[in-house]
Formats: sequence, structure tokens, C-alpha cells
Amino acid sequence: MKNKTEAVIMLTRGSADTLYVQIPYNTVHIQRIRQVTGRRWEADAKRWIIPYSEVSLQEFTKHFDALDVEISAELWVESEFLRNWKLSGEQTQWKRDDLQQALKLRGYSRKTIKAYCNQIERFVASLPQIDTEIRASHVQTYCLNLLERGISHSSVNQTISAIRLYCKYVLHHPAEIQYIRPKKQTKLPNVMSEKEVTQLLKSVNNLKHKTILYLTYSAGLRVGEVVRLRYSDLDIERQTIIVRQGKGQKDRRTLLSNLAWNMVQKYIAEYRPDRWLFPGKTSDRHLTERSVQKVFEEARLKAGIVKKCSIHALRHSFATHLLENGTDLRYIQELLGHTSAQTTQRYTHVSTKNIQRIQSPLDRMDMGD
Repeated sequence: MKNKTEAVIMLTRGSADTLYVQIPYNTVHIQRIRQVTGRRWEADAKRWIIPYSEVSLQEFTKHFDALDVEISAELWVESEFLRNWKLSGEQTQWKRDDLQQALKLRGYSRKTIKAYCNQIERFVASLPQIDTEIRASHVQTYCLNLLERGISHSSVNQTISAIRLYCKYVLHHPAEIQYIRPKKQTKLPNVMSEKEVTQLLKSVNNLKHKTILYLTYSAGLRVGEVVRLRYSDLDIERQTIIVRQGKGQKDRRTLLSNLAWNMVQKYIAEYRPDRWLFPGKTSDRHLTERSVQKVFEEARLKAGIVKKCSIHALRHSFATHLLENGTDLRYIQELLGHTSAQTTQRYTHVSTKNIQRIQSPLDRMDMGD
């Protein structure tokens, strides 16, 4: 947690109706102060002046982090609004650290910890400044607002899970809050046809990018799994790939196709990677997930595939194509690393192989010309 001596912005009383804001040069902070209505720059004193009004204070506290702001003693005593905002910011930061620690102790992944902390940060920011206790009505109102804004049911459910853990392990809430979860939405995964996958892979000329996409599709990998591959994870003798600590902190084996292995050999001979199979800007760090997502998006557009989908569609396509070619669902479950068979069974609803065998009753009718 930051202490007051580390604050970078100074807020002091000016005249009866103005406040002075001193900001060391920072482009982000400059952009934020410009969002405050009525602000003006005083060049001689090298400071910003904002109206001392309720509207301006609300705008200022909306755009700035309380931990970055130092409030003068006079203003601290005078303004209850600013005092509550500052104390709330410091309290929230401390609780964020506690939440991170609580989740780490319980074995949550780095990505889940980041997601939960971000969810709580947004939720806490929505609470009334004067409130220190989280109530069921706060949770219900916030989640209803998310749903009305079109946020997915799965995201809202994640928010509720984060709030539940926050109240239980950080705030040590004495009573269990009654959480009303929205019904899970049933959505079919986006799947590309074998022809579309072929078009996509052929459209890529960069050897590194091509190798990444070959491995992602041929092994049904998540983007976070392919970027973290090491050469030692490729078991050539068994023609398998060892995915270490995938989703749910589980190791698993999946396929290493002959075509993908040939591509890997060409890639290694040219790029000679060291620690990671696909290093980023420096050899000690792997390629970012966002970089691979961009590679896929560029390939999709270049291949002329109109269907809107992300790189995760390659994993969905891998599973669906295996199913359509007669692979037992239990084996697909193992290759994908699904804990529940129900998760894998959704691909039976995507597969069109059996549907295509069914003749529509309209096609049996003699409609003439």
C-alpha cells in the first residue's frame, strides 16, 4: 500500500471557490485533469485550478486514484467528501492486497487472481462512499446493472464468485450474503470447418506464426498453453505434447501431429529458441497471448474467413473435427483436459455430421417448378 509521502498530486485550498492541483508532468494525469469541468492552467504558478464545487470534486475523484493524491491539512479537515474518498482508496488498496494473498493461499491461478481483483475493484468503486459494509442489496443492484449493460451471464457469475470470496476470506463477513446468480447461458462454441482451417493455415507466411497456429489446432491448445510451451514438452517418441499446469493447474498429454512436428523442426532450425519454444521480445519471456491473438486475427482476415471467431475457435474446431471423424468422446475429453464430460459433450451439438444425413421433409415434397 502507498503511504502519503508517495503521493504524486497535491490538492490544496485556493480561494473560497477554487482548489489548486499540482501535478508533476505526467501525460496520463494531464489527460485526466482535463476531464474536470471548469479546470484551467495557471502557467506562472505551474498548477491547475478547479472549481471548489460538488460537481468538480466528483469528477476529480472519478478520474484520479486516491492513493496518488495528497490532500492539504486544511482541506482534509474541511471536506468530508475528500476525506472519505481518500480513506476509502487506502482501505480498498489494503484489501486488494489481502484478497490477492487469500487467493494465492488457496491455489488460484494468476489469471483468476487478476480477474477477481479487477471485478472487486469495479464493484467497490460502485459503492456509496459513506458505506463500509457490503450488503446483499449492493451486490444485487450492481449485478443487475451489469446485466442491463449487456454483460454476459458468465461474467456476472464470476463477479458474484469474486465478491463471495472477498466477503468470506478478507472482510470475514459474519453472515453469508444471499447471492442470486443469473441462469447460465447455453452457447454453442464457434467452430471452423476443415476447409476454413486449411485456408487459415495456408494464408500465413511467417514461419514462427505458422508453427504456433499448427500446434494450436493440431493439439487443441489454449492460447495460454501454446505460448508457454518448451521444447522439452514435445515428446517425439510418443508423438505427444505435455501441457504443464494448464487450466485448473493440471498436466495433461495431447497429440503431436506429424505435420506440426515437421513445422516445429523447420522453425527451430531457423529461430533456435532457448528457454521458451516461442520467446517474446526477450528470450527469458514467452510470447504474449495478445500477440498470438493478433496473429490469428490477421490470418483470418487474410484467408477471407468472414466468420467472427477468436483463436480459441481452433481448439473448438480440433474437438469437433475429431468427433466428426469418429474419435470417442472420452478420448477427446482427455486431450482437452476437461474435468467434466458434460463440458466435452457440447461438441456433439456443434457437429453437423449426423445432421447432414437427415433429409428435411421439404426436400421429399414434389414442389414442381
